Amino acid sequence: MTRQRDVLPSSSLAVVGGPLGRHASARATSWLATVVPLLVAGAATTALSVVERAHCVQKGWNGSDQFWHACFSDLPAQYQLGNLGSGLASYVGGDGARADHPVLTGAVMAWLGGLVPDGSLLDQTRWYFALWALLGAALVVATVYLTAASRPYHAADAAHVALSPVLLLAALVSPDLFGVALASAGLWAWARRRPVVAGVLLGLAVVARTYPLLILLALVVLGVRSGRLAAVRRTLLAAAGAVAIVMLPFLVGHPSAILRSTQVWWDSAAGLGSVWMVPQLLGHPLPTGPTTLVTVVGLAVAVVAGTLFALGTDRRPTVAEVVLVLVGLSLLAGKSFPVQASLWLVPLVALYGVRWRDHLVWAGAEALHFLAVWLYVAGLSKPDRGLPAGWYAAFLLLRVASVGYLVWRVWRTASRRAPEPLPAPTPSEPGPLLDAADQDPSDPARTAVGDLDEVDEVDGEFAGAPDRLIVRLA
Repeated sequence: MTRQRDVLPSSSLAVVGGPLGRHASARATSWLATVVPLLVAGAATTALSVVERAHCVQKGWNGSDQFWHACFSDLPAQYQLGNLGSGLASYVGGDGARADHPVLTGAVMAWLGGLVPDGSLLDQTRWYFALWALLGAALVVATVYLTAASRPYHAADAAHVALSPVLLLAALVSPDLFGVALASAGLWAWARRRPVVAGVLLGLAVVARTYPLLILLALVVLGVRSGRLAAVRRTLLAAAGAVAIVMLPFLVGHPSAILRSTQVWWDSAAGLGSVWMVPQLLGHPLPTGPTTLVTVVGLAVAVVAGTLFALGTDRRPTVAEVVLVLVGLSLLAGKSFPVQASLWLVPLVALYGVRWRDHLVWAGAEALHFLAVWLYVAGLSKPDRGLPAGWYAAFLLLRVASVGYLVWRVWRTASRRAPEPLPAPTPSEPGPLLDAADQDPSDPARTAVGDLDEVDEVDGEFAGAPDRLIVRLA
């Protein structure tokens, strides 16, 4: 599976000490030597995300001021409105605490709320934001590590997570990082050929953020194409078990929490970032019922399109490619597309190995929309100072086009890949990634595993399997 790669020119490395010399130790090029700086960079990016919200940390998250300074965060708002200071027991037992998020994310939010010390409301929201910032930094570091460990031969691609401008802007807008980290852990476990562990982690991810259902769908479709459904079946059973265990306490103590996020979504009008909001911005809002209907139809079309992509290319696409297409198309079809939802794509971009040029094109559109959305929301209270609705619609569509561009790049690359069978390994040579899957990524012996670009490491159980089913549309 050959991809274009855009390695930075050696002259650009001068800022961090320059390229390695001829006599550098082999340790300097080891897997850990690549990953550890990226872990530090990921933590630094999260710290910059805190700095970006310094005005709100100082003045509080109140009124339109938080929008003018682009430092809005849903975390302090949820702490106040959801009575999360009463703690985890109150949330699980239904005694007042609530969160408009899937239950596992809500439980984490309530748990952190219970750690906030007494004080003024401003001090409590500061504490809550600080606790989330610490947890967010840990989640980012974990996501960077898991991304690098999922593709140890291409560990440097984890820089797409650690250094992503999207991460800097959106990391602390909401608790989405928790679900993103769990989804990344599930993909790592699948890459390591541990389907049961992958199922448990992806099941937890589903009850933290619903989009990992698309990861499970990708595994099912690719399992059908490759004939490796036994491993997928174990993953699905483990995922179902993890979901059931998490749901059980809520079924007993707080059953309304299970469907709360779904109910909020169902009853809401078109939200910020969604293409279904454009008619409203142009003065012709869609009623809630038709908006929900077209959204459901759009999501169905996205799922069908992603499935056809997985089954119809001449050469089987990778897990990362199929998941990125499914998630990207679903975001485009969604009833809302808030700024934090773009975090879902960041690890997938890294696992796919997108070129930095394409990453920065997408991130640039995200940054413009990030500023535009807050100026538009602030302008609702002061129209003479805010961004007009028509201009916000333009930035919204620019962002949608950039995500569509990412999906198109993935689809085009996979569709143009020649249907070339993998060469059979010789008796003295291990098959691609099959015999070397459990080796230490820093072990130089791993380089004996044939052509590393022939099989994608994230494919796990699908790696090297011949196609059993291909759908031809023409």
